[in-house]
Amino acid sequence: MQGEVDQSFIQALEHRPNLSVPEAQGIPLIDLSVLNSPDNHNIDGLVLEIRNACKNWGFFQVINHGVPLEKRHKIENASRKFFAQPLEEKRKVRRDEASALGYYDTEHTKNVRDWKELFDYGVQNPTLVSASSEPDDKEVVQWFNRLPEYPPEFREACEEYAKDLEKLAYKLMELIALSLGLPANSFCNFYRDQTSLIRLNHYPPCPVPHLALGVGRHKDSGALTILAQDDVGGLEVKRKSDGEWTRVKPTPDAYIINVGDILQAWSNEIYESVEHRVVVNTEKERFSIAFFFNPAHYTMVKPLDELINEKNPAKYRAYNWGKFIATRMQSNFKKLDVENIQVHHFRVPE
Repeated sequence: MQGEVDQSFIQALEHRPNLSVPEAQGIPLIDLSVLNSPDNHNIDGLVLEIRNACKNWGFFQVINHGVPLEKRHKIENASRKFFAQPLEEKRKVRRDEASALGYYDTEHTKNVRDWKELFDYGVQNPTLVSASSEPDDKEVVQWFNRLPEYPPEFREACEEYAKDLEKLAYKLMELIALSLGLPANSFCNFYRDQTSLIRLNHYPPCPVPHLALGVGRHKDSGALTILAQDDVGGLEVKRKSDGEWTRVKPTPDAYIINVGDILQAWSNEIYESVEHRVVVNTEKERFSIAFFFNPAHYTMVKPLDELINEKNPAKYRAYNWGKFIATRMQSNFKKLDVENIQVHHFRVPE
């Protein structure tokens, strides 16, 4: 029945023979070329691969994803040119308390642990977000993209790349919905006014690797992350099987996909967000581009009705995504007296 979990479909997937899934340093490598075939005969096999990867790892890589390489190379080149500028030039488009979009570096925070600089670009311009974390505050503010003058192709590169990554993200969310036994379009309505963004990351060579990480251990708070990393690598994932850290070996032209906290809540922990980190390199600089596929600010995040019942009650109480990110935004510029808000704060006690 439309809108309900297709348990027979899930059982059929669970009892299919194990498929041989190639792995890139442990993380499943999934070929999406079947999506481009006219008959889609092997869609069940692809859905099973997605399900196994989300359940067992929370991470996977995709190839034959449909994103034109020239678009990826264009934004990668623009990113390198932008970060190569003097610091004073980059800080002209620095993000602030009024808008989370633009340039940010950790140098002024005196936090040697995170050794990186970044630039955030909103997929929708302006991006509509909640004005504050206060529950009764209904005000909405607009985040406008702050774009640098150099390189001149920066805006076009971001706009084109955003369109292609959005298409890929919708495809992946449809496959994830099917892997949960749901209709393919189950997540689409959450993205009418999405708060998705592209993050350009630059990790300079680090002279004190024993004191720093490119990014410390964390989980992504959004729904789905699509990452392009260069051939230097440095991403490490905490294996669910034994808690050990596993380095993700760069695969040419592939994208790394990971489940975020929102999808963990939507799926009622059928799928879980996984800790990851980035280690620094003493000799080489590293670049990566993350696409955070996030829903509208007014989205109330909670387990989907189709996935809960008396035997499997909701593990999360509903929370407002806009208020969530407003609180996170506040914590970037103010020292809060409490722990930074996390999805586990909304988990229902067992």
